[in-house]
Amino acid sequence: MALKPESTAPNHSVQHALRVLETVSRHAAGVTDVQIARETGLATEQLTTLLLMLRREGYVQQVADGAYVGGDALNRLGSSTGAREQAITDQLQTALDRLRDSVGAAVYISRYVDGEVRIMQYAAGPTTPAVNEWVDFRSAAHASAVGKSLLTQLDINGRRDHLSRHKPARLTSRTITNERLLFSRLDAQPPTVPVLDLQEYAVGTVCAAVPITAGAAVGCLALSMPVEHAHRLRAAADTLNRGAAPVLLSLAI
Repeated sequence: MALKPESTAPNHSVQHALRVLETVSRHAAGVTDVQIARETGLATEQLTTLLLMLRREGYVQQVADGAYVGGDALNRLGSSTGAREQAITDQLQTALDRLRDSVGAAVYISRYVDGEVRIMQYAAGPTTPAVNEWVDFRSAAHASAVGKSLLTQLDINGRRDHLSRHKPARLTSRTITNERLLFSRLDAQPPTVPVLDLQEYAVGTVCAAVPITAGAAVGCLALSMPVEHAHRLRAAADTLNRGAAPVLLSLAI
């Protein structure tokens, strides 16, 4: 599977967060924000924002003298293989739960694995119901926000390979089944703008997805909500995009 060149572009916020964590890890006894700024070269305002996020996610904590040390989440991720995998799952779930509450919608993390669309984890609730998977997501990449976001990150051969195995079917009156038109829409999709699904996968549901890339893996974050909430879809998608860094950081550590 080949990726489009832009799909491997680094997430600068996560790169900077990793630099901060590397610095904190080098100073087991604690390190001040002034020293972190000196060693990472990050501006004060940017560093302050990153430290707030890292504290909220449990990656760092402040001790009595104000210095920063590694937090519980960072320590768990540094444990043995089995415990590390569970720690990543738990950390991702915490991030997804927080995103669900901030966007007011069910949220999902999906990856393209071995040529298939896979929902890895999700967070839903009584007031933020998950989408009814009436058609297997693996067969609906052409219609769902999740699938289209993943397909945008593949090159033309990767897309054709996928559609050769999963023929586009008309799921609603809005579903695009023409390969040329679908690829044209995918190519026109700006990488920084959420992909939308306006009742293309299921009548009564709207969705949005934003790409997240960890290493060579293609992935995305997505949300779904009932169509009666469609008026706030774009705002929710923007909130999802802004909140993607903690999720990507969990995958990158």
